[in-house]
Amino acid sequence: MAQEKVISERVKLLISLFVLQFCFAGFHIVSRVALNIGVSKVVYPVYRNIIALLLLGPFAYFVEKKERPPLTFSLLAQFFLLALVGITANQGFYILGLYYASPTFASAMQNSVPAITFVMASVLGLEQVNIMRRDGLAKVLGTLASVGGATIITLYKGPPILHQASTLEVANTYGESAIISSTKVQNWTWGCIFLIGHCLSWAGWMVLQAPIVKKYPAKLSLTSFTFFFGLIQFLSIAAFVEKDPKRWQIQSGEEIFTILYAGIISSGLVISLQTWCIQKGGPVFVASFQPVQTVLVAGMAFIILGDQLYFGGVIGAVLIVIGLYLVLWGKTTETRYQSQDTEETLTKHLLQGDNNDQDCPDGVDIP
Repeated sequence: MAQEKVISERVKLLISLFVLQFCFAGFHIVSRVALNIGVSKVVYPVYRNIIALLLLGPFAYFVEKKERPPLTFSLLAQFFLLALVGITANQGFYILGLYYASPTFASAMQNSVPAITFVMASVLGLEQVNIMRRDGLAKVLGTLASVGGATIITLYKGPPILHQASTLEVANTYGESAIISSTKVQNWTWGCIFLIGHCLSWAGWMVLQAPIVKKYPAKLSLTSFTFFFGLIQFLSIAAFVEKDPKRWQIQSGEEIFTILYAGIISSGLVISLQTWCIQKGGPVFVASFQPVQTVLVAGMAFIILGDQLYFGGVIGAVLIVIGLYLVLWGKTTETRYQSQDTEETLTKHLLQGDNNDQDCPDGVDIP
C-alpha cells in the first residue's frame, strides 16, 4: 500500500512537471502570436503584470498577514532593484528577443540560465567551486558548454532542417533575396543578443533574490512587491514609448486571449504549480525537465507558426542542454559531498566526546 502511494505521488509529480513545461511552452507561442497580431511590446507586459498582481496580491496579503516582517526603506529599495532586474529587464529583453528570433530559440537559450546563475553566484562568493573534485569540474564544463551553445545560436544559423515555404523564398523570385537575407540575419543576431540579456537578467534576479528572501521570508508578498514595482517601471517606460492611446486598446479576441494567458497561466498558475513541484521533487529535479519545454516549443512553433528549425540552432541547443545537465549533476554531487562531510564531522565529534567521557573522572568538566 505504501509503495503504491509513493508511485502515485511520483506519477502526480511527473504529470505536473509535464503540465508545467507545456504551460511554459504555450507562453512562448502565445507571446509570439501576440507580437504577430500587433500587440505593443510594452503594453503586453504591462497588462500581463497587472493581471498577475491582481491575482497574487490579495492572496499574499491574507496568507502571509501574520508572518510579514515590517517594511523599511532599505527593503523597498531592494524590491525596486529586484523588479528592475527580474521583471523589467527580464521581460523586456525576452519580448525583444522573441520579436527578432523565434520561440524555439528563446526556449533553448533559457536552458543556459542555471549555468549563468552559477557563474554569477561564484563571482559574488555565494557558490563555492572546487575544480579538483568531479562536481566542481562538471559545473565549470557545463557552464562552458552552455556559453558555447548560446554563442553558436547567436553567430551561426545554418541551413534549415525542416524545409517549408518562407518569405525569403518568395523574394528570391523577384531578385530581392540578398537584401532580405541580410536583414533577417541581422535581426536574428539582435534577437539572440536580446535573449542573452533576458537570460542574464533572469539569472541575476535569482542571485539577488537569495539574500533578500533571508531578510524578508514572506515569499508571496515579496513576489507581489516585485510585480508592483515592475509594473510601475513598465508604465514609466510606456509613458515615453507608447503615447498613442490606440496602442492600449484591446481590439480582438486573440489579443484578450494572449494577455489573459500571459497573466493568468504564465504568471499565476505556473508560479503555484512550480512551487508545488519544487516542494515535492526538489529544485534540481524540476530544473532537469527544462529541455522538455524546448522540444514542445519546437513542435508547437513548427505546427502553429510555421517556424523553421535550423542546423546551427540544434547544435547550440544540444550543447546548452548538455551544459545544463552537467551543472545540475555537479550541484547534486556537491550536495552529496557536503552531506557526507557533515556526517563525518558529527561522527568525529561524537567519538571524541565518548573518549573524553572515558578519560576524565566524574565531576570534571571538559572545556
